[in-house]
Amino acid sequence: MSEITPRLRRRRRLKARRTPRPRVRGPSFNRLIPNLLTMLGLCSGLMGMRFSLDGRFQSAAIALLISAVIDGLDGRIARLLRGSTRFGAEFDSLSDFLCFGVAPSFVLYLWALRDAGRYAFLPCILFTVCMALRLARFNASLDGEEEKPKYASNFFTGVPAPAGAGLALFPLFLGLEAEKLGYHALYDVTRLPWLPWLTLTSTAFLLVSTLPVWSFKNFKVPAKFVLPVMLGSGAYVVALVADPWGVLAGMGVIYVALLPLSRMSFLRLRRAAEALQEEEDTTEA
Repeated sequence: MSEITPRLRRRRRLKARRTPRPRVRGPSFNRLIPNLLTMLGLCSGLMGMRFSLDGRFQSAAIALLISAVIDGLDGRIARLLRGSTRFGAEFDSLSDFLCFGVAPSFVLYLWALRDAGRYAFLPCILFTVCMALRLARFNASLDGEEEKPKYASNFFTGVPAPAGAGLALFPLFLGLEAEKLGYHALYDVTRLPWLPWLTLTSTAFLLVSTLPVWSFKNFKVPAKFVLPVMLGSGAYVVALVADPWGVLAGMGVIYVALLPLSRMSFLRLRRAAEALQEEEDTTEA
């Protein structure tokens, strides 16, 4: 007992000296990952504006493309990690405004509108203001999302922000592709003021319009089309890497061509829902 007692005393002294480990308070790292991605997208949009100031329009287009990719990922990752927060939603909206509302008009102004007279900045202002209104309307509509009909959840009201930025940047994509292929006449056309005027103005009205546009969020692929869709997606990625500017310009044309089909699909679903509602009312009566 004489040997054990000193050991026990030393252990008690060491335990008494130990301080309790402080508990770290704050959000988990899962909640920070989506916000970090949003911040990277915001920085990429700012870098695109900085590249355009140096006349490096290809690097500017790549930076804005990276912002669009990150914007498509951060929200989905937040839902997967259960890290969706009100702060993250507001931060994402502000990042979208800069990357898709300010940066495209800024780049196009330096691309073709800078020497076009004192009214050259007017379409840039119109596009940016309409983008702000579009994002504000989208945020306001989130509160009444449950009240929408089920078929309406598959559609955006107006062209979404990333797609609007891509449509506005059509002259830049076409000009970079023409420059790469050596089509100097086409390249000179893309740097004339009228083409950015047209794309910025028309896209601005599409942003604030009430046109129903497919969102593809709840889009279900029939089983027999799964393999073709996967092969087509792989081919698209390969083409995008091999010839990005031509693919992006072509996708802009295809997207505009699909807008009337989107509206027809929305009207067909609405008529079917109204007919079903009338049948239920008649049955109840």
